[in-house]
Amino acid sequence: MSKNKILILFSHPLYEKSNANKALVENIPFSQHITFHDLYEEYPNFDIDVLREQEILSQHDIIIWHHPMYWYSCPPLMKQWIDMVLEHGWAYGKKGNALKGKIIFQLITTGGNKENYCETGSDRFTIPDLLEPFSQTSKVCNMDYLPPLVFHGTHNMNQDDYDRIGLVYRNLLNYMENNDLDTNEISQSHYLNDWFALKNS
Repeated sequence: MSKNKILILFSHPLYEKSNANKALVENIPFSQHITFHDLYEEYPNFDIDVLREQEILSQHDIIIWHHPMYWYSCPPLMKQWIDMVLEHGWAYGKKGNALKGKIIFQLITTGGNKENYCETGSDRFTIPDLLEPFSQTSKVCNMDYLPPLVFHGTHNMNQDDYDRIGLVYRNLLNYMENNDLDTNEISQSHYLNDWFALKNS
């Protein structure tokens, strides 16, 4: 079986201050089929090379938008990336089929705890509710949008927690690289974490 090629589009304007995201990035498996693409490293002046980004996208099967929850959305550079790279006639529209059938999901970190993200919590909405614009963007581009991989409570994590989330991420990437994914089955879960935990139970 051919391996899935995975593109991690990483966007964190304060990466050097995020121990949780460092733990996640450091646990990305070394593989010729996994590409780590740090947008703030590549485009510190927000001058995105659209054709280059489109070429990178075309070479991968699974796309991951990896970013912190930033005022209930993504950091500004990732929003600019979405606005510029997903062009009409390429990503969507009558002739825009370049991304059709590709799998995409988000890896989200939040400082707040999971119980905050519900109707009765301090953040009022669930994470999937807040990510609906990304889901709809993916659907307009004919991509298969999966539930997010979410790590909550990063402000209160210790080294054991960093090790734990890093291991979850590494194991998930290894699985996704080497297995066919049933997107219908995965989409039944609230979080990708939940599906993967059941897969390994």
